[in-house]
Amino acid sequence: MPDMPERAVLDHREVSGMPVGSPRVRQAQPRSVPPVGNPSVAGRVMALPTTPGDRTLTTPICEDHLVARTWLSIRVDLVDGGGRTLWPRPGRVFAAARSHSFAQLATAIDDAFARWDRAHLHMFDLGGGAGLLIDRYWDDPPDNSRVDDTVKLGTLTGGQQFVYVFDLGDDWAHLCTLSPERIDPLHTVGITPDRPMPYWGWGVIPDQYGRAWDGDDGETRPPPDPQLADLPALHPGWGPRHR
Repeated sequence: MPDMPERAVLDHREVSGMPVGSPRVRQAQPRSVPPVGNPSVAGRVMALPTTPGDRTLTTPICEDHLVARTWLSIRVDLVDGGGRTLWPRPGRVFAAARSHSFAQLATAIDDAFARWDRAHLHMFDLGGGAGLLIDRYWDDPPDNSRVDDTVKLGTLTGGQQFVYVFDLGDDWAHLCTLSPERIDPLHTVGITPDRPMPYWGWGVIPDQYGRAWDGDDGETRPPPDPQLADLPALHPGWGPRHR
């Protein structure tokens, strides 16, 4: 294994209690981390020993991962859309790399908020004179707008708030807030995803057209509840009840 200066590589010797002064283990600069008692994901990342009472420790890595809080945490609240204001507001919190684009964030938001019809324009309003970010399907782009797949999330600053709008007709508007604290995706999400991914959420997600059942046309009353009797008997409690 090649030398890895200013990193700490863990192997079976740390687990078995052998001294960490072996050639394969190198110390990094101290940094503040949560208490050692906090378990890491799947036990893959292990903390090196510290001095008693000292809550600063060297940053460890497993052989395939450098522990680092470099990713962004973006909270997204759905405020209104479809002609109504939502309260309580449903929301999701996303992990995203600085190298991910705003277009990737838009797709992640639409996935997380259950948009099944994507044949609509969307945009980000960054506010403060930063202008609009739009998808590439606009026929008549606004002045000073940019295409969202050309702009990286790394242009955001901690605590910044901006708006994402999906479907400029129904105007599903979301308040997006970038946390000032960075996260480690392996510790927070459990994996290092290749696109923005939600890792926390709450609330009832409305259908983008307000439909409550298949065939809902806004006028017909909902059909009577069949109490699961219309389902195939593929799961306990499903299917016709036999007496």
